[in-house]
Amino acid sequence: MVDPRYHGPALLVLADGRVFRGQGFGARGTVVGEVVFNTALYGYQEIVSDPSYAGQIVCLTAAEVGNVGTNARDDESDKAAAVGLVIRSLSPVVSNYRSEASLGEYLARRGVLGIAEVDTRALTRHLREHGAQMAVISTEIEDVDALREQAAAAPSMAGRNLVDGVTTKARYTWTESSWRAPSAEGLSGAEPPPADLRVVAYDFGIKRNILCKLRDQGIETTVVPASTPVAEVLAEEPDGVFLSNGPGDPAAVEAVIAQLRELVADDRSKDLPIFGICLGHQLLCLALGGQTYKLKFGHHGGNHPVRDERDGSIAITSQNHGFAVDVDSLGEGAALTHLNLFDKTVAGLELTGRPVFGVQYHPEASPGPHDSDALFQRFAAQIREFRGRPAPSEASAD
Repeated sequence: MVDPRYHGPALLVLADGRVFRGQGFGARGTVVGEVVFNTALYGYQEIVSDPSYAGQIVCLTAAEVGNVGTNARDDESDKAAAVGLVIRSLSPVVSNYRSEASLGEYLARRGVLGIAEVDTRALTRHLREHGAQMAVISTEIEDVDALREQAAAAPSMAGRNLVDGVTTKARYTWTESSWRAPSAEGLSGAEPPPADLRVVAYDFGIKRNILCKLRDQGIETTVVPASTPVAEVLAEEPDGVFLSNGPGDPAAVEAVIAQLRELVADDRSKDLPIFGICLGHQLLCLALGGQTYKLKFGHHGGNHPVRDERDGSIAITSQNHGFAVDVDSLGEGAALTHLNLFDKTVAGLELTGRPVFGVQYHPEASPGPHDSDALFQRFAAQIREFRGRPAPSEASAD
């Protein structure tokens, strides 16, 4: 009997020769990408549309995927970023009042290949032991050796600049706040404060939920292409600068590193608040003279414990990166602020004596816990101090 969830057999072949057979759904064809695993229990749509996953095949460790469908509001970008999705089982039922299309329909429209009925536990264990690597998903080629050769010949993520492929082509202004349930009493929450602050965000592959979180703090954000000259940004006299997440090897984005080096050194930015997330954090560190290195299988999921080195508090965080910062390479002037407790890698840094900081995780979640929302509050507070403006509650009290 034909299973209506799937459209036929599919193959996942890794560069090291490991083969996984399954059932195809979503788009058809053949794609090549770096296969990584993500431990999040929900948020498959946000993961697929997160530009940080550009050029990657994502294996979800959750046992069943697709039960809440998809909707346009939850997309993290205009188009899918991941090239493939590997799952154990595709839910036969879509049950959510916000759903507009099934996961299979969503992937098909965006050209993303899905493969289900895969032993994702075995794949995850293999990647943990042997490391993330290039792989091929195909619904049209049955020659395993040919697929393995294609995967082995594909360039590694190390040394690849993927920012140019995901950054915005033209600047735009974001004014939308976080989604709120329209009629659920007690769940809608307070409306965001008026946007009295203005930040320029460098787009290296920015997620929409980051922009929403900034707006929640009273910040209107102008998003600019990654190649925007520093002089042009500073000439606008922004209240702060944000450095976004993104895909690929940070060390390969040489032009942006040079720009950020100029940004940090410019006298006009001496007291300017700067906040970087993930790739933005890494690029900032490289601009300060630091170094990055590739992790064996990366950090992808919503269960990573991070310790704040200043007060010892621990937050469970959402993470998505394949590279990390070498804290010893930064020297004086930068202080470690957050530590990943899984493997003791750098999870946050700040410049001593300046309102400049970055974190190696996603405080905006989507998907993931909201333990680190306060980082957006911290950024907004630094901006208000920089501009001598009261917080919205203080202003209303006056």
